[in-house]
Formats: sequence, C-alpha cells, structure tokens
Amino acid sequence: MLNVDLSPISSFVTPETLAAMEPRVRAAHETLTSGTGAGNDYTGWRYLPRDYDKEEFARIQKAAKKIQSDSKVLVVIGIGGSYLGARAVVELLRSPNYNLKKKDTPDILFAGNTLSTDAILETIELIGGRDFSINIISKSGTTTEPAVAFRIFKDLIEKKYGKEEARRRIYATTDKAKGALKGLADAEGYETFVVPDDVGGRYSVLTAVGLLPIAVTGIDIEALMGGAAEAMEAFSVLSMDNPVWKYAAARNALYEQGKRVEILACYEPSFRFMCEWWKQLYGESEGKDGKGLFPASTEFTADLHSMGQFIQEGERIMFETVVRFDKPKGTVTIGEDPDNVDGLNFLAGKDLSFVSEQAIRGTRLAHVDGGVPNILVEVPEVSERWLGQLIYFFELACGVSGYLLGVNPFNQPGVEAYKKNMFALLGKPGYEDMKQALEARL
Repeated sequence: MLNVDLSPISSFVTPETLAAMEPRVRAAHETLTSGTGAGNDYTGWRYLPRDYDKEEFARIQKAAKKIQSDSKVLVVIGIGGSYLGARAVVELLRSPNYNLKKKDTPDILFAGNTLSTDAILETIELIGGRDFSINIISKSGTTTEPAVAFRIFKDLIEKKYGKEEARRRIYATTDKAKGALKGLADAEGYETFVVPDDVGGRYSVLTAVGLLPIAVTGIDIEALMGGAAEAMEAFSVLSMDNPVWKYAAARNALYEQGKRVEILACYEPSFRFMCEWWKQLYGESEGKDGKGLFPASTEFTADLHSMGQFIQEGERIMFETVVRFDKPKGTVTIGEDPDNVDGLNFLAGKDLSFVSEQAIRGTRLAHVDGGVPNILVEVPEVSERWLGQLIYFFELACGVSGYLLGVNPFNQPGVEAYKKNMFALLGKPGYEDMKQALEARL
C-alpha cells in the first residue's frame, strides 16, 4: 500500500505531539465518514470507488471507443475540477507529451479554462482539418470560461459536420436533471454523463468528469477505480497507522507551529498537473475563514536550480510533501566516456534511477538541515492502480484536514467574488448598479 514516512519531520514535530493529535484526527475522520460535518452533502466521493454507477461507467467506455474510432482529437472544455484531474491522470500515466507521441488514440486538447484569445486560436489551429469531438464539462453550463469556449467550438464543429453529425460528436458531462447545459443537451440530443450532486468539482476526477477523457487516451479506468477502491478500504482504519491520519496530523501540526506554505514536490516531470490538481483540491478546500496552508508546488530536480535557493535559505515558513515513485517504467544505464570530460565516470554502469534516488535523499537531508520539514509519500510505481490509490489518499486526507482546521472543506464562497465583478463589468443584466460603482473605482 501507499506509505507515508514522517521520520524526516521528527526534529520539528515529535512522535509524542503526533500521538497527542490522535483524538482530534479520529474525530475529524468520524465527522467525515458519518456525514455530520459542514458541507456533508458534498461527500459522495467518499464511497464512489465502490458505489459508482456501473451502467454509466459502461457508457463511458463505449463513448470512449466511439471517439477513438471517429476522431483524431478530443477537445475537453472545462475549468478547475472539470479538467485538472483528467489532465493530471493523462499526463502522469501517458505523458506530458502525449499529443506528440505516436499512438492509436486521439490527441486531447483542453479548452475553456482561460479567456485568452491566443489560447483559443491556437487550439483551433492544432485541430486543423482533423476529425474531432467535444466533451463539454459543466454542472450548470453557465460558467463563463467554458460556456464561451463551447459557443466557439460548437459553432466550429457544426460548420464542419452539420448539426446532425455534430450532435453525435458532442458529449455533455453535466447535472443529471437541470441547468442550461442539461437543457441544451436534451434539446440537441447530445449523449450526456452526470456530474453527481453530492460530488464537488475538485473531488470529481473519478466520476464521468474525469473518466471519459481519461478513457479516450486508452488508460484502464477499471484499474484506476480498483486502486481507489483498495484505498477506500485500507484508509478506513481508525488508527494513527493510517497513512491518511499521518499526513493530516503532520501537516496540521506543522501549520500550528507557524508553517504557512506546503510545497508538493515530485522528481517526475509528468507529475506537474497532479500538483495543479492537488493545489486546487487543498487551496479551495482549506483556504477560508482566514485560515489554511498555501499550496505550492515544485518540480525536482529542475526547480532545485531555481527555487532551491529560497527553499534552502529563505524565510522558514514552509514544509515539503514529496511524492516518490519507487519503481520507474524502465532502465537507463549511464555509459563511460574515455576522456571523462565531465568527471562523471564514477557513475558509469549505474542506472539513472540510482542517481535520482541519491538526489532525493541528499535533497531531503539538506532541506531538513535548512529548517524545512519533509513529509514523504511513497508510491510503488506509476500505474493506474497506484494512481487511483494516490488520488483517493489526497481526497480523504483533504476532508480530514479541513475538519481538523475547523473549516468547511467542501464549499468555496470566495470564488464568487471575482465572478460578480466580472459579470458587472461585462454588462450582464441585473448588475447595472454594481457596474457603475466598479467603473467609478477603476
């Protein structure tokens, strides 16, 4: 199973301190599992790996095969939790260069997560004359960024194929019964998949929100869900031996000691969007009521040559959570240079994974000595099974951590502030007085 090693933080947080947190962690976990805490109507993800809709799951697999058969590109339109999870899984299990690799599955292009004109134009350029399909993901259908993008790409696909064929190439992941997108999908005859009422966007990667784009790339979504189901069972143990309890207790103990920034680090470049998914999960769940750790991320070893200086010797406001995959996908042996120009012949014959492991160990020691605590999350390998476990681990630990912190981990009231200002400045009906006041300030 996935393991959490807290030995590197022992000089910052004693085992006795962590043990003393056990009653609080137990209470937070029981609040989450009993559904008695704030935001309890958004905890459907908790049992999702076991209780997911099997009929819809089969339709997801069927739709993925259709897209693979008739499209060279799938345009995934969504923002925040409606795309970060899918992109994270695809990049980690397939590659950040997935679209550049030779393969039998369609390219995946992500849109609707920005209002950049240049980004939209580039996506259209990348589609070119190739056959494509669209997966629009939105609970309401009225979120500005994806709604604007869908207007643009819907027009593009209808002009290319005509409305009749276009409707067979548009897949809507939305509310099961209401909302603008659901109404449009029913009227136009798009195939629809459900954003569950009791699963918030940032927890939705193991629903149709993430599973359809993931399946289109050929990733085994049954194995992904199987790994999550294993984690659901394993992490239900009410004990400080539970990796979820260890992580939640450690990060909250460090926060209570004055640490204000948690850096998620990994030595795999393909983990970059897992970091982006994690940042939304924890930032949106905990950052409220004037509380919360600021979630940041680094890509090691590259960032050791940029952010490394600050991490080593900057203000002591941070700790690191390092995800380490124990087994790489293959081997690379370092050769010998007769002239030894770079002075690295002492590494000749060694596997590159050995060099990486020593970099991990050396960095951990240096950062701990520099006053930066390290939590180590150990995962056996990069695969569907183990990624399913890791996703569920972070989700469950986030819910427990939120209740430990004393906030509602399942709402995001602060996100609405910028939206209201933007609607007013855009001239949305009903915001006239607000528009005038804002423009006066600007």
